Amino acid sequence: MNEIAAEQSPEISISVVSHAQIQLIEDLLHDINQHCRALLIEFILTLNLDERLPFAADSFLFPIKVIRNPIPMGFATNHNQAFTYATGQYFCVMNPDVRLNNNPFKALLACLQDSAIGVAAPIILSTSGEIEDSARRFPTPLKIFCKAFGKCKGSDYLVKDNPIFPDWVGGMFMLFPRDVFKKLGGFDQRYFLYYEDVNLCARLRLKGYEVAVCPDAKVIHLARRSSHSSLQYLKWHLMSMMRFFCSSLFLKIFWMRLTKKFHE
Repeated sequence: MNEIAAEQSPEISISVVSHAQIQLIEDLLHDINQHCRALLIEFILTLNLDERLPFAADSFLFPIKVIRNPIPMGFATNHNQAFTYATGQYFCVMNPDVRLNNNPFKALLACLQDSAIGVAAPIILSTSGEIEDSARRFPTPLKIFCKAFGKCKGSDYLVKDNPIFPDWVGGMFMLFPRDVFKKLGGFDQRYFLYYEDVNLCARLRLKGYEVAVCPDAKVIHLARRSSHSSLQYLKWHLMSMMRFFCSSLFLKIFWMRLTKKFHE
């Protein structure tokens, strides 16, 4: 563990996990260095696979903490581990393939001034500028079946100028108040990959928190999606999906939705 002590406590701790993606992360570090100078930030970099850093950890305006895993771990375990090293008032989970053209945190922090919001996320744009479907309703077996046959297309929510409050947001970029993430116990580590974000947002909703997408904050997602052709990734996806659908959490969320519709 290499650590550079900051003179002041950071406002935001950013957790990024590398799976031999250090070049993407170096680009992201330069984005943060350029666009987020007004904020006190610390960057927690987890190397899930052994790789050499092509940059000096002290060459940026913010401190970088480096964690080298002896064996690869899952999404949930990696970010929960990073949280134990985080000292910021807010904890940000971010993918290596995110790019910043400006500072998204100002708008996200403004959203989180509402104590009813447990996690805030930006609009996710593709490299062509199209809005990605990162804000969704909770999945159901029927909807998964419908999507598998190409019948359920389009976004679940219409993005406008004001914040929207979806059931869940994708884990490529999530900003939590520190106390909220701690209260939840972080991500559920029984999920190795996929559905950790669904599970966490479901637990947030059951505790009375809102999930918010803040349209004034925008980031770019490179989304190479090379994992889509991997049988191992498909196996992880199916296992996580079944774990969620067979959980008491899914039943509670399903019941909450039914009772809400009944009262409406």
